[in-house]
Amino acid sequence: MNDALIREIITDNKLLDDKRLREIDALCASSEQSLYELVLNGSYIKEETLIPLIALKLGVEYRFIEENFVPQEELLQKLSPAIRKTRECLPLALDGNVLRMAVADPMAVEQLDIVARETGFEIKAVLASKNAISKILVGDSDAQDDAKGISGGMDGKSLEDLANEAPVIKSVNLVIMRAISEGASDIHIEPYEDEMIVRYRIDGILREASRYKINESPAIISRIKIMANLNIAERRMPQDGRISLRLMDRGFDLRVATIPVLHSEGVVMRILDKDNKILSLKEMGFSANILKRFTSHISQPHGIILLTGPTGSGKTTTLNAAISEINSPDKKIITIEDPVEYEIKGVSQIHVNSQVGLSFARGLRSILRLDPDVVMVGEIRDTETAEIAIRTALTGHLVFSTLHTNSAPSAISRLLDMNVEPYLISSCLNAVLAQRLIRCLCPYCLERRPPSGPAEALLREIGRGDVDNVVFAKGCDECNNSGYKGRIAIHEFFEMNDEICNMINAKASTDIIFKAARKSGMKTLREDGIEKFLNGLTSAEEIIRVTQMD
Repeated sequence: MNDALIREIITDNKLLDDKRLREIDALCASSEQSLYELVLNGSYIKEETLIPLIALKLGVEYRFIEENFVPQEELLQKLSPAIRKTRECLPLALDGNVLRMAVADPMAVEQLDIVARETGFEIKAVLASKNAISKILVGDSDAQDDAKGISGGMDGKSLEDLANEAPVIKSVNLVIMRAISEGASDIHIEPYEDEMIVRYRIDGILREASRYKINESPAIISRIKIMANLNIAERRMPQDGRISLRLMDRGFDLRVATIPVLHSEGVVMRILDKDNKILSLKEMGFSANILKRFTSHISQPHGIILLTGPTGSGKTTTLNAAISEINSPDKKIITIEDPVEYEIKGVSQIHVNSQVGLSFARGLRSILRLDPDVVMVGEIRDTETAEIAIRTALTGHLVFSTLHTNSAPSAISRLLDMNVEPYLISSCLNAVLAQRLIRCLCPYCLERRPPSGPAEALLREIGRGDVDNVVFAKGCDECNNSGYKGRIAIHEFFEMNDEICNMINAKASTDIIFKAARKSGMKTLREDGIEKFLNGLTSAEEIIRVTQMD
């Protein structure tokens, strides 16, 4: 289908805004797919919306084909297997010597000429949905054989051949390119009994992107495994791999994880933008008070600073911002990460490699022989790493690392659970920063309204029933009508003092330590979030979704 024609129809009928059209143009330039294929395969425009407009523009008849339509067998038999397998031509009816054919592309004159020669009839083409034509022809025996060739018991060799076919390559490329263009952090590929669903995690929320027939899933998943250098014949055990690619003049790493599921294999790809610039601490969403105190702690000569939060809460981004803040020619800074997400000039960065036995603990031991001033350990996962990190801090080094805990004070109990001695924790731990990411209101569709629902409830919770109106985002093209665009961090900053050190040595509970921290001025994640809600940066729904009531 002619790209210029499709563009004209999209523009004249305002089917896409200029921003989305520019995104698709960039995808077209990076792939072999036409504009027509991209807007339909990427679910930017529904086929039932676009096809009638094409027919109207070309002055040809449009035919809606019902799902229960049954083509005449004698007419199907007049078409060669090659034409039937394209699934783009469907004989509708024979009127004298005129055969009415539903076609997916009225510009495919050569294909219609072949049908005319094969049948001996005069052909009258009517435009119809390619999906509708394809669904009808799946009932044809040749089409069924083709489907069986995809979904039937296949060995690794035939799967590899299928995964390297052009349509499969295009499908996988489109899934990845669209995810990157929409700013997704993860791609989820989920096979079910009768279909395969692709979802993107955008701003922390999973959204459905596209659906595929279940018989297409083995080839698509095998293609991803080939790109990630995984064993495509192994479908019973989880595998981890990596894909490196360039798109729109930017470099990306995709961390690929596969796992056996009920109806095939599930795949998740984490997208890492290698060209992403490192944010400064001032761009991270810190309140002025927390930023001042956190900056003071990262400038200390020794001790441990921990960041806590679940996966995807921006801990690595904040750590790298802190490292960049203190990076200077007179300091030797070494990091060990899994993986290295940001390259920082002037910092020696080590990538964990479990295949050769380079773990966090082993790497950390080696780092100590390299005369570092500052050490960053991507994550404290076990007792060995925790003990080495603490002893590193006790020997005059500044250490940064992360833990998976729900709050800042609960980092203490997590270290105690790892059998770290209380006196070691109280001797070297400087501070703990808990962090979550919340979605920001879209700046293009803000408006003020009287508070209602969650906003009203949140204001009552903090005793601010006097607030007359709050900021909402009604949704627009810029935010895909979600009302949100981008994310910002909320924080809970826990600092050590003599009272808390004594409590740790006495093995006090997390609740007691939490109350002591609150008494000394610690603001909770929820309080920091509410402050951002009152400042019009986010919604009450986001604060309630991400944080728990204090």
